[in-house]
Amino acid sequence: MNEEDTIKNALLRVAELMVLSAKTAPKARGMDNIVAKIVIGEEKRVLAEKMRELAKEYGDFFERDAENVDKSPVVVLIGCKLINLGLKGPAQWKVDPDTLCCLTNLGIAIGSAVKTASLHNVDNRVMYSVGVASVEAKIIDADYAFGIPLSAYPKNIYFDRRQQPSRRE
Repeated sequence: MNEEDTIKNALLRVAELMVLSAKTAPKARGMDNIVAKIVIGEEKRVLAEKMRELAKEYGDFFERDAENVDKSPVVVLIGCKLINLGLKGPAQWKVDPDTLCCLTNLGIAIGSAVKTASLHNVDNRVMYSVGVASVEAKIIDADYAFGIPLSAYPKNIYFDRRQQPSRRE
């Protein structure tokens, strides 16, 4: 197997381990509302195109992040689904307790997943824009999601990302 295929296969194995880490992360009340998906190939291309489309509505950083998705051989999506836990929260909370539990579980799952990527020396970056596009394009069945592109190049492609000039100026 050549080096390029070896690296792509390794990234896929790490992505699988990241999904495992996300699914086994602690959950509020033990309720599993975490969903995860590995995106490659044509589906990844569709995701990047959706991000470019959404840049017009949500901001130019969606286009910048789409370039990172294009350059990443693998993208891990981690999302959560709202579950009615029947919780009541203080009146001053701006978000209902069920949403809060969903988002808390999501944050813990993402942290567990990126820890796994880091342990295997895989470059990654948690991206809100990837998650929004994945939900809107129905690539993942979740109420909220984030995307984590993965790469293994001599230099981390997520580090010196250029900021897109604003179209609104």
